[in-house]
Amino acid sequence: MKRVVSAKEAISLIKDSATIMVGGFLECGAPDILIEELAKQKTKNLTMISNDTTYPHADKGKLIVNKQVKKLIAAHIGTNPETGKQMQSGELDVELVPMGTLIEKIRAKGTGLGGVLTPTGVGTILEKDKETMEIDGKKFIFEKPLGADFALIYGTKVDKFGNVAYYGTTRNLNTVMATAAETVIVQADEFVDCLDPNEVVIPGLFIDYVVVKGQNKWN
Repeated sequence: MKRVVSAKEAISLIKDSATIMVGGFLECGAPDILIEELAKQKTKNLTMISNDTTYPHADKGKLIVNKQVKKLIAAHIGTNPETGKQMQSGELDVELVPMGTLIEKIRAKGTGLGGVLTPTGVGTILEKDKETMEIDGKKFIFEKPLGADFALIYGTKVDKFGNVAYYGTTRNLNTVMATAAETVIVQADEFVDCLDPNEVVIPGLFIDYVVVKGQNKWN
């Protein structure tokens, strides 16, 4: 049985200067309670890997506004003006990665691969300082695996074994991030005894801690 803890207890494991992955595509599938607690605990100098920085008032965006993130690795930042502002001022180190490449880098870490080859970015600034390879006359950029100390992910339903099920597109980056971090904390909308095996998207072996949203007993 997986350990069910409060958001406060789970997030207290994350110390200053940690590298975190945060799931969600904007607010869809974002572990908002976990991020709220991270903002509350004021953990700083974080490296955050995420698809985006949402909006200034929402989940991941709050960490940017609070200046808790020193480095950001993300696919786009256009919905949060504060991210661009801090990047331009030099307060925030931003590494922009094409979305598909970002996901493949994370997947490579989770599956134990040495990296991935992608044609995306060939002939652009993305190629700078990276190894390239030509295969069958086509040029590729070599991208290294990308992992983290912690992954904060969302799940629609989670059972006592840590198995995770999703509704619709909420699975987004949550699924690959669950495989690529040393410690994985999942925020569950609903905690059940045992999921139907056909519902399971992330096996419980990837999950370390479960935080149940909306249950005062745990929060």
